[in-house]
Amino acid sequence: MMRSVLPPLSDLLAFDAAARHGSFTRAARDMNVTQPAISRRVAALEADLGVTLFGRETRPLRLTPAGQTLFDVLRSGLSRLETTVSEIRRMQTGDRLTIAAAPGFLTYWLLPRLPELTAAFPDHELRLMTGDQSHDLPEADIHVRFGDGAWPEREAVRILSEEVFAVCSPLLLPDLGPPGSGRLKRARLLQLSDRLDRRYDWQNWFRTVGAEPPARPNTIIFDDYSLLVSAALAGQGVALCWSGLLDQHLRTGALVRVSDEVVTSERGYFATFPAGTAHESLVAKVVAWLAAQTGG
Repeated sequence: MMRSVLPPLSDLLAFDAAARHGSFTRAARDMNVTQPAISRRVAALEADLGVTLFGRETRPLRLTPAGQTLFDVLRSGLSRLETTVSEIRRMQTGDRLTIAAAPGFLTYWLLPRLPELTAAFPDHELRLMTGDQSHDLPEADIHVRFGDGAWPEREAVRILSEEVFAVCSPLLLPDLGPPGSGRLKRARLLQLSDRLDRRYDWQNWFRTVGAEPPARPNTIIFDDYSLLVSAALAGQGVALCWSGLLDQHLRTGALVRVSDEVVTSERGYFATFPAGTAHESLVAKVVAWLAAQTGG
């Protein structure tokens, strides 16, 4: 029998994870292995191919031309494989539909609308999962993702546009001083960690609204948006709010806007699903329902 020219799949998957995350450490977390294990597999793949796949002198990791070529082909192939596996699983689950999204979106946007969603599709079993990347949860029928709406091999329908502004508990407002961006420089800022430039942090939010960021910001870092919102509700600091996510808290007055500044962009939350999905399918109908709730 002829020997396969393909490198070991485990090496290719380690390379794919490192390329997606731009970090061996994050790739290891994604694959539930150690960072040295990822490093060894990538090194073995480079030795097998006889080329360098990453330029390791920068952070995040930079793909070499050979690495970019391999990643493009590998990601395309894995995306098609993930779609096929999802379709096979879907045939076995009948009327079950799975939606995957970031915890913040599920908690603050979808859960308040869950009674209406289940009433609109009463004969179908609904499953919710946390995670907004299709390669993390390939079994999900719909992935709600944050970005610019362009994902290979997937269709995307906008649910929410991006509008970002500062909010806090009304109990905290008197401590912030008079209205204006200056009050934010004196505030304790609640910040998400490790967002990989997918969303605004305080530094680029200040710059986008034309204000100089605090030289020494008083910041608390969170790795979960729900925890960050809980801290804001408790009066522990000022948070960045994405329009549409915290509407209930704004309507009740539990949170209030700190200033008039708002950042908008072409990005937003999109319901994504495999390209070629039939318009009459359950997936397409649920996506249309989600988009109709806010008009994108």
